[in-house]
Amino acid sequence: MLLAEARAEIVRHARRLRPDGLVVGTAGNLSVRVGELLAVTPSGVDYDELTPELIGVHRMDGTAVEAELPPSSELPFHLAAYRAEGAAAVVHTHSVAATAVACLDGLSQLPPVHYYTAMFGGPLRIAPYETYGSAELAAGVEAALAGGRRGCLLANHGAVTVAGSLAAAYGLAQQLEWMCDVYLRTRAAGLPRALDAVQLEQATAKLAGYGRSQPGS
Repeated sequence: MLLAEARAEIVRHARRLRPDGLVVGTAGNLSVRVGELLAVTPSGVDYDELTPELIGVHRMDGTAVEAELPPSSELPFHLAAYRAEGAAAVVHTHSVAATAVACLDGLSQLPPVHYYTAMFGGPLRIAPYETYGSAELAAGVEAALAGGRRGCLLANHGAVTVAGSLAAAYGLAQQLEWMCDVYLRTRAAGLPRALDAVQLEQATAKLAGYGRSQPGS
């Protein structure tokens, strides 16, 4: 079986999506890139019934190599997301807080109310609404991730995170949901105070050494 390890890893993380509150039903999707191939969740399969054999393997042009079922309808934006620097895994969620922020009128990005914004390479942009599975949505995701961003929101839809491993991309999806929840609570209580560019640069420098030479906070 091609990409057996990646396919098994996708199943493990997919089964966490609902318990972790990142999706409902069969919403959301995951993929991992290995060289010029990627493994991606199939369309419409209950996560509890997912097995490594049902995770499809496709080329980077989207053609199937080893796939029993049709891939996620969002395969086009997964392929687009892999054009982001260093991306080797993509996580797409419909988590409540992130989706709620993505539905707010007038926002072009998630305001940087917490220094965790630095984990994402800067403020998270909100890609304009486009029909799911469309080439237009894929183009919007690619633009929103440009410049080293590791995540974005999709207007009236959900969220996307990318990283060098599936575990890291999944962790970013959880952090993004937390940040969106903090923003919504702050906005409900008063006027959110956003960090400026200098403060984010300082946080970026600190986080770069987190877990190695810098103490946590």
